[in-house]
Amino acid sequence: MAQDNRTEDATPRRRWKARERAQVARSRELPTALSLLTVIILLTWVTQDWRGQWRELITWMLTAGRSDDLLLSTPLLPRVAWTVMRWVGPLLFLAWAVAVGGTVAQGGFVISTEPLTPNVSRLNPVSNLQRLVSLGGLSTLLKSLVPMAFIVYLAVGVLARDWDQVCSLARVGPRASLFWMLSHAFEISWKAGLVFLIWSAFDYLLQWLNFERSLKMTKTEVQDDFKETEGHPATRRRIRQLQRQMRRRRMLHAVARATVVVTNPDEYAVALEYRPTEMPAPVVMAKGRNLLAQLIKREARWHDVPLVENPPLAQALYRAVEVGQAIPAKLYAAVAEILAFIYRTQARASAGAASSPPPPRG
Repeated sequence: MAQDNRTEDATPRRRWKARERAQVARSRELPTALSLLTVIILLTWVTQDWRGQWRELITWMLTAGRSDDLLLSTPLLPRVAWTVMRWVGPLLFLAWAVAVGGTVAQGGFVISTEPLTPNVSRLNPVSNLQRLVSLGGLSTLLKSLVPMAFIVYLAVGVLARDWDQVCSLARVGPRASLFWMLSHAFEISWKAGLVFLIWSAFDYLLQWLNFERSLKMTKTEVQDDFKETEGHPATRRRIRQLQRQMRRRRMLHAVARATVVVTNPDEYAVALEYRPTEMPAPVVMAKGRNLLAQLIKREARWHDVPLVENPPLAQALYRAVEVGQAIPAKLYAAVAEILAFIYRTQARASAGAASSPPPPRG
């Protein structure tokens, strides 16, 4: 029942946890098949060069064999080892590189120490025997027998096709017999490698489907995972509320630097700051509706910021400009009139204060 309820796709967090445990969709047969085909192809390209190397080595050994002290007078072992390494080394390196590339292509680089953690249950012979005779063990054995059956069928088919030549090998020389056997061995090898590659690709598809099925989650698990990743909904609401309060508090503090506050008069309030020598255009320092608008006006009165009632302009500024942005060019004229009025009023107030007589001394 629990397996039937797993209808949801795995979340990124579940996939990340599976990757931490080195659980990825991979087929062990695919890198092997790629390495086998690579080695077969490489052998067909450089057979002539390697044949000359081995012929040279054997000729040298037969010539040096005439000496009574072969091992001491001639470097036999180093030369044989060097020839073998020149022949086997490129094959091994290329097979290793292709195998690593095929493994990485299936699931990428996975660095995890969990598979290296000691697990006593793995050493239990009873559990290992149960694993061998279980359905999973039988399926693994079947996966190994199916491609082998195809390979045996191909080999028998090639021999049956040329059975007349097999029967006549006794009447030809050893060189012709060796060439015939090597050519047919190569044919069976590349066909077997191709079968193995197709089967390994099918096996990778099965591994990927099983892996995706194992990562399936129930709706409850998805919700729990979301809560663990994003936090509980109540906690997220509380965090958003605190963030709004902090933004509102900063915005109200910025009203003290405003040049003017444009009002609706009761519904909207927009605080503008303009410094002619520092700003190319007025900037909205704060804006709000209803209760927030009343708070903005209260802060403006507290800091002696002029309040100007202009309902159309207040609504346009509230809808068109965000806090911290400059006003658009289409509102320059309307705002300029208000700023000019403010500057004239402040200038008259300053002139009146300068012309008034000083208070009499007591």
